Amino acid sequence: MNAMIRSSLAAVVACALPVSAALAGGETPAPDGAEVYFVTPKDGEVVSAPVTVVFGLRGMGVAPAGTEKENTGHHHLLIDRPPLGEGEDGADELSYGLPSDENHIHFGGGQTETTLDLAPGEHTLQLVMGDYGHVPHSTPIVSELITIKVE
Repeated sequence: MNAMIRSSLAAVVACALPVSAALAGGETPAPDGAEVYFVTPKDGEVVSAPVTVVFGLRGMGVAPAGTEKENTGHHHLLIDRPPLGEGEDGADELSYGLPSDENHIHFGGGQTETTLDLAPGEHTLQLVMGDYGHVPHSTPIVSELITIKVE
């Protein structure tokens, strides 16, 4: 019976490890209650190009990349990719920082909105706050993944 309990417990722990890892970010603490969200567009919205995206933030401040100041960060916009922490490079993004490419747009100047020239069709968007070095906070501050349709 003990062997069965140990085996079951090991299975539970093994299943929980990837979930716990997905919730961990870098070393910079996140302010309690901090939240990033989309002011516009809204999930499910049909829009035309170019698309203006306005970022919302509660419970912390915005500071340019390279500025190491408590309770601040800068925005990153994930476009047409799995949610933060998922996919092939998800764990690396959480621990070592977000890449800069067509699917990961950095707003290291402290910008709080952008205009995107997205092709017609469905697109997913997600906001992520990064610390002074583009690494998500120790408890990542991420928006919901939204889907928009560009006509």
